[in-house]
Amino acid sequence: MHAFLETERLVLRPFTDADADALFTLDDDPEVMRFINGGEPTSPETVRAKVLPRLLHDYPCFGTRGYWAAEEASTGTFLGWFEFRPLDEHSPAVVELGYRLNRSSWGRGYATEGARALIRKGFTEFGVERVTANTMAVNSRSRRVMEKSGLSFLRNFTGDWPDAIPGSEHGEVEYELTRSAWQRQL
Repeated sequence: MHAFLETERLVLRPFTDADADALFTLDDDPEVMRFINGGEPTSPETVRAKVLPRLLHDYPCFGTRGYWAAEEASTGTFLGWFEFRPLDEHSPAVVELGYRLNRSSWGRGYATEGARALIRKGFTEFGVERVTANTMAVNSRSRRVMEKSGLSFLRNFTGDWPDAIPGSEHGEVEYELTRSAWQRQL
């Protein structure tokens, strides 16, 4: 499988149907899912029927996917995934950045390394003008990754939570990085 992006320690590659078990293991960890759905596991059936098709989707304006399986470059171990998806399928102007890594990968700088590489690729190769990312206001680890990746706090907002989860009462936050701000950081 050809790599979409390689860094010193990561390989980001397109998902395949063969990734279903690794995705189930990732989404079966209550700590990984804590700020997504309150820690509820995702069933294998849901991974195959809903999660994997979303991750396999191609975006016309990129001519490629918007979600990438993350592997450790030295071992090929599945670490999780990164999202770098246009908000409008037909325009690369604004993309959403996201990441979900297994717990053994936390605190090792993988999320920041992958996010920075995707941001650079988006601004230099895909015509991206603005990168946005959001999380629950109480998710300090994810917020720190956004900040270390160059994004700046934009706003607090209240998301539409069909089922409240611990921390959702504090709302969500949005961060952003524009191409011009990114160029000033160089």
